[in-house]
Order: sequence, then C-alpha cells, then structure tokens
Amino acid sequence: MQEMIAKCRTEVEGIYKKFDASHDLDHIDRVMKNAEKILTAEPSADELVVRLAVLLHDVEDAKYEEMHEVTTIELLEKIGATQQIANNVMSAIESVSFSGGNAKDITSIEGAIVRDADRLDAIGAVGIARAFAFGGARGRKLYDQQEEARKDMSESEYRKKETSTVTHFHEKLLLLSELMVTKEGVRLAQERHEFMVQFLHQLKLEIE
Repeated sequence: MQEMIAKCRTEVEGIYKKFDASHDLDHIDRVMKNAEKILTAEPSADELVVRLAVLLHDVEDAKYEEMHEVTTIELLEKIGATQQIANNVMSAIESVSFSGGNAKDITSIEGAIVRDADRLDAIGAVGIARAFAFGGARGRKLYDQQEEARKDMSESEYRKKETSTVTHFHEKLLLLSELMVTKEGVRLAQERHEFMVQFLHQLKLEIE
C-alpha cells in the first residue's frame, strides 16, 4: 500500500505545483490529515482507496481545466492500481465536488470520508485563507455589499458567475458544516464553522 501511495504522491506533486495556493499540495496534505482523523473512527473503510482519492481528487478539478494534462484514470493505471481499486477511487472522488449544492450521492464510506476531509479544509481559519487566496488568484472582489447570495443553483449556474469572496461564504462555505456525513466530520466542522461566523461578523463591523 505505502509504495503505491508514494508513487501517487510523486505523480501529483508536479500537477498541484501549477495550481494557486487554495488547491496546492499543502491543501492535499491537510485533507490527508483530516482523512486520517476520520479514518480512526471508520475502521471498515479501505485506507488505500481513501488515501489515493485524497491525493487525486483535484487532478481534474474543473476550476483548473486549462491546466489539465493527464486524467485521474491514467494516473491510477500508471501507479499500478487494480481495476477494482481504480473504480473505488473514482467513485470516492466523484462524491467530493460541491457544485452549488448539487453534489453526487455518496455510494461508499470512502467517498464520505474524502468529501468530509476536503470540506473541512474549506472552512475555519484555513478555509478563510483559501477562499481569499482563490479569489485573489481569480481577481475577485473581497466583498460586494450590493451582491446577494444565490440559492437553489444548478451546477452550471454555480460555476458560471464569479461572485465576491464574501458572497462565496454564504453560497457555499457556511453551508458545509450541515452537509458533513461522518460523525467525526460533523464534530470537527463545528468549531471551524463558528470561527467563520465570528470572522464575518468582525468583517462586517469593519466595513460598514
């Protein structure tokens, strides 16, 4: 298992170096740590599938489509994953994306762990840092007091319009704690969610 994981990490290092700080290799490492915490409470999960899915979950992220040079399946084949492992990893990865609240159904405990681990890195102090890093990389406004957060969006509607970073909190980040699936994910999300609420309250005081 460790050899395959090491091979996979080597393969993805060059990919994530091209991404901005919100989705770089440090993000992958933090998601891995989150996944490890959840794994301790989910002994039935396939650890290899979880770890590979964490390493590969952003390889084909639609936000970085112009940088795609290799597919996830190609990487799984390159590191010697069996067809069953590859299928399970792909299934777990498909569970991750938020897409305006239109996420695909979770079909495995591995998918639940990876999704919760990734979403934990989108909230709290590090989530705040990542949100503004991504917004800065895309030239988005910090906030827009005239902008209203959208609800009940399709995936295309969610991706089509680039809102301010603070609006993104209301359209996605503040919703994530209620969407956690694993018990450990739910527990870990609470403090992070509360920190974001406090941050937005302080920001509002400073800009109004």
